[in-house]
Amino acid sequence: MYDSNLLILVDGSSYLFRAYHAYPNLSNSSGQSTGAIFGVAFMLKKLLNDHHPAYMAVVFDAKGKNFRHRIYPEYKANRPPMPDDLREQVEPLHRAVEAMGLPLLCIDDVEADDVIGTLAVRGVEHKLKVLISTGDKDMAQLVNDDVTLINTMTDTTLDRDGVKAKFDVWPEQIIDWLTLVGDSSDNIPGVPKCGPKTAAKWLNQYPTLDELLANANQIKGKVGENLRDSMEQIPISRELATIRLDVALDFEPESLKPRKPDTATLREIYQWMESPRLLATLDNAGGNAGEPEAEEEAPTAIDTEYETLLDQQAWDRWFAQLEQAELFAFDTETTSLNYMEAEIVGVSFAVEAGKAAYLPLAHRYPGAPDQLDRETVLQRLKPLLEDPNKRKVGQNLKYDMSVLKNHDIELRGIAFDTMLESYVLDSTATRHDMDSLAEKYLNHTTIPFQ
Repeated sequence: MYDSNLLILVDGSSYLFRAYHAYPNLSNSSGQSTGAIFGVAFMLKKLLNDHHPAYMAVVFDAKGKNFRHRIYPEYKANRPPMPDDLREQVEPLHRAVEAMGLPLLCIDDVEADDVIGTLAVRGVEHKLKVLISTGDKDMAQLVNDDVTLINTMTDTTLDRDGVKAKFDVWPEQIIDWLTLVGDSSDNIPGVPKCGPKTAAKWLNQYPTLDELLANANQIKGKVGENLRDSMEQIPISRELATIRLDVALDFEPESLKPRKPDTATLREIYQWMESPRLLATLDNAGGNAGEPEAEEEAPTAIDTEYETLLDQQAWDRWFAQLEQAELFAFDTETTSLNYMEAEIVGVSFAVEAGKAAYLPLAHRYPGAPDQLDRETVLQRLKPLLEDPNKRKVGQNLKYDMSVLKNHDIELRGIAFDTMLESYVLDSTATRHDMDSLAEKYLNHTTIPFQ
């Protein structure tokens, strides 16, 4: 069922690059790259099935330079050209998006951001709620009570309070914040040595850039000197950072209704890609692009009991369970992804579905509770972890095995590794991190580390 009050605007160019870097480097038997197309197609299908918008558009940057290059010829001068194996995927991706029944826009002389900004304003004028799907921080300037950002890669949203929490400035201050910080990828100069925290500090003291500049003499130190030295180029940086809201478009939100997919064209594209997984989606396709597909029955939710172990009695109780368990899940929490330098700060266990414990061992922050001694706990675990007859399950246990070696523990008895098994089951079905696997196979959204 459609959400009749929702307009989704997709930053197609952002999707393209994110899919290119996040998904496997797939190709067909002729050697033509297909990974980015595959990634974008699945991200769009997930967005549709999650939200069922009545209105939607996928917006890509047009080829060539735009009005910002006339303002500042060095705009984006530092960016390398699009890789050839990505460039060759653009045209078939555009065909696939249109065949999915989704309105696709590429407007000359402006960027996708400007088209999205203009359509967002028009959507609000039409009393619609607007959801912008992007990973671009610049879009935070568009957020208001009716416009929200969603990042489908991290499954996070940014409303007004979310923008403030992330950047420490409000959406209406983002343009000024971007002007001060600059953007190395777009080659927007900014103020030298002014990072995100400094910019936020200034804008919390002086709510607008104009007020800050009027009080520039009050800013002390080298960074204050840099601010005063940057006065001449700041207006250019601000103009470059500002998303246009007045692009001359022949489109209104009412014209952005998803259409019935052209399954014949999609089948042709997916056959060219040699993608059985995408072809399988056509067999379950609904009538219109925005209609929900028939999905497999989701796993039944189970009651959960998660415990933090802070005293010896709780640890003794859990250790007894581990000794008796035929199979237990095990994970380490560490200070680094590099196992050579990682230090263990905690370990976690589960012995049955929905019941798990975390044992912090080296958490250091203001107000941190008293914790058991790390080496004492690890030495007690050592015989259990080294016993080949005590079966363990984990996610990417090769990493945990390497970290434990730093503590003179040889992890044995690995029965299952969910990351490896996911890859063997279907290497292209999803990313193989724990968050993605939990969502795909358990219909469960994990709690983010933040």
